[in-house]
Amino acid sequence: MRARAALAATAVVSIALVAAGILVVAVLRHNLTERAGLEAEVTARTVAGAQAALNGDFGTLDLPDDEDDLVQVADATGKVLAAGDELRGRPVLSDYAPASAPTPAPAGTASGGRHQDDDDNDDHGHDSTPARGKVGTEVERRTLTVRVGDESHAYRFAAVQGTTYDGRTYTVYAGASLADEQATSDQVVRAMLTGLPCLLVVVAAVTWLVTRRALRPVEGIRAKMAEITGSGDLARRVPEPDARDEIARLARTTNQTLAALEQSVERQHRFVADASHELRSPIASLRTQLEVAEQHPELLDVPDLLQDVVRLQHLAADLLLLARLDAGERPADTLVDLAALVREEVARRARTDRVTPAVTAADTALEVKGSRNQLSRVLGNLLDNAQRHASTGITVTVDAVGDAVVLTVADDGDGVAPADRTRVFERFVRLDEGRSRDEGGAGLGLAIARDVVRRHHGTLSLTDSPAGGAAFRISLPRAH
Repeated sequence: MRARAALAATAVVSIALVAAGILVVAVLRHNLTERAGLEAEVTARTVAGAQAALNGDFGTLDLPDDEDDLVQVADATGKVLAAGDELRGRPVLSDYAPASAPTPAPAGTASGGRHQDDDDNDDHGHDSTPARGKVGTEVERRTLTVRVGDESHAYRFAAVQGTTYDGRTYTVYAGASLADEQATSDQVVRAMLTGLPCLLVVVAAVTWLVTRRALRPVEGIRAKMAEITGSGDLARRVPEPDARDEIARLARTTNQTLAALEQSVERQHRFVADASHELRSPIASLRTQLEVAEQHPELLDVPDLLQDVVRLQHLAADLLLLARLDAGERPADTLVDLAALVREEVARRARTDRVTPAVTAADTALEVKGSRNQLSRVLGNLLDNAQRHASTGITVTVDAVGDAVVLTVADDGDGVAPADRTRVFERFVRLDEGRSRDEGGAGLGLAIARDVVRRHHGTLSLTDSPAGGAAFRISLPRAH
């Protein structure tokens, strides 16, 4: 993971640096080219504004004579009027800003003189041609390749127009060499290409070290989890960093998972121990009776034997149902009329119940989604519990409350103390330890009822009954 993180960071940084380098070089070249253009413009204006040029005496112009600064002066016909040493004898290099046609001098005006209307032409001219004896304000720039000596070089040219005193218009083309600008940009590119690998190595190394340090707690968590897995001691926990980052949350979540797993394993161990204890009693009783019957057949008590077998069968069914619930079995998604289910269950138990329940249910269908068999099992367990504790009366009510269907089974017995109303739903819990196992059951009925109701997205709670006993209240979402 560290290698992938370092590689990804290096790739991202390299792309960003290359993009930034291209932008920097482009901006640098643009600025250097513009600077050369400004230098060329200054040279062109200096030449165009020289007194000799304004007088039309182009042969006496003082022009640059080195290859870094090229100057040509051309008239409206493209004839070269003057040129520096490097361009002397050559035709005009470019004609992208030609001078306008000559303007005839007004009558009575001597060559080299000025007319009073010239000043008016400065302010009221309708074209871009400069007034007599003036240099134009406009400038046009272009980059041209010029062969000087045996080599060709790039120049940034600026074209400026001027008008002599006698009305002749001319254009000064001045070029500034871009060799220094090109050398500067090339040097910058070389420096970037030289420094980029070094910078990428630094980025990769820093990313590797930072990622290694950041993942060190994760490695500690992994090593501790491996130790816990190898030892089987679920009471141990992984170290939790003091920081409030993702790794600290991972450690806390891992410890919570270990705690839940520990509770689940302990619960399973208790379940197995309690189930073994509960199964041992009826099995031992059956063995004893069968051994006695083997020696003395006349002493065989068939009703007691049948009672132990039935109790063992119910216990096995309860354990099987709990195992399916713990495995995450989802109930069926069928419609169940809870009011009809209550009436059928109470009628089926009428011959064996000690106390006949009083049923209050709406005449309309009160349907919920779920397993009819499991909901019937829940109702049967609640009725069995009420039969064991009721004195003279049991009431069963089914009603719609908002978007829920509420089923209540209440008795007039001794009730359950508030401190025990949560513990009563635990597996193999008997609040009256003095009861016989035959009378008190195995302590699984309420636990099964709670788990089944939860699987049906409902709640099972215990409150006081109006008659003074216990009232178990089931709330299930109503089907629409």
